[in-house]
Amino acid sequence: MKPKQSIVFWALTGLIFVPSSQAQQQITITPDVVYGHKDGLALTMDLFAPSDSNGRGVLFMVSGGWYSRHIAPERSQSRFRPLLDAGFTVFAVRHGSSPRYVIPEIIGDVRRAVRYVRYHAKRFNVAPDQLGVYGGSAGGHLALMLGTSADKGNLASPDPILKTTDRVAAVVAYYPPTDLRPWVTDINSPYYKNYPALRFDSKKAATYSPLLQVTADDAPTLLIHGDKDKLVPIEHSNKIMEAFRTHKVPSKLLVIKDASHGFRGEDAMTADDATVKWFQEHLNSKNANP
Repeated sequence: MKPKQSIVFWALTGLIFVPSSQAQQQITITPDVVYGHKDGLALTMDLFAPSDSNGRGVLFMVSGGWYSRHIAPERSQSRFRPLLDAGFTVFAVRHGSSPRYVIPEIIGDVRRAVRYVRYHAKRFNVAPDQLGVYGGSAGGHLALMLGTSADKGNLASPDPILKTTDRVAAVVAYYPPTDLRPWVTDINSPYYKNYPALRFDSKKAATYSPLLQVTADDAPTLLIHGDKDKLVPIEHSNKIMEAFRTHKVPSKLLVIKDASHGFRGEDAMTADDATVKWFQEHLNSKNANP
């Protein structure tokens, strides 16, 4: 279960290389954009800008098992082709990685990434109130946390980035963990043993479980899950869908029949198509969060 090999990492993040059915755009890559620092280390993201931008930005959470690894953007851009060819600007966000950092610290990083993009939206040629976020597995968990527990920023902070809200306008989460409580509180759990990022104060497990953060003002959310997923069972998506419906949050669960953790082939193409359509529908001035 521990993502030590690259093929497992790609499965955990939902990074599947598939051909695009749309005409390919010319892409400008800006690697290693620094969006913050901590412990003397830079927090970085890679920027992928299409030649014919639609003015909408999407942040991808580079996270599998809450590990965040660097891949040269020239190699990784293929995974974003469906979004890029639809005109979306993509930000591949790396966070402080497990095993050094645990989930509360990791979520702080991705919150800052959203704030940074919003603050510099004009520079990136994207609308600050029309940003989407997505990811797979651990990345899906982080995307859901951004969608369900955003804040307005800290106006008292001397850092202009921290004064900026971390709200997003739409979320897509592939096979996400939504309730961390069993994984964090049971030290004998294989999840607790295999994923060091889960080893934080168990009293905070509810705070970092998106299932328990759902409110009526959450971002429209698309969940994509395979019904044969044994690593993150589909009940995680089923339960948060119930919460979204209770609070009347625009949401949808796409169940991919017979798919397990990590989509390939036609399953990956189905997920990619749904992701593009969701962001096309919800990243517009009518539906964007202020």
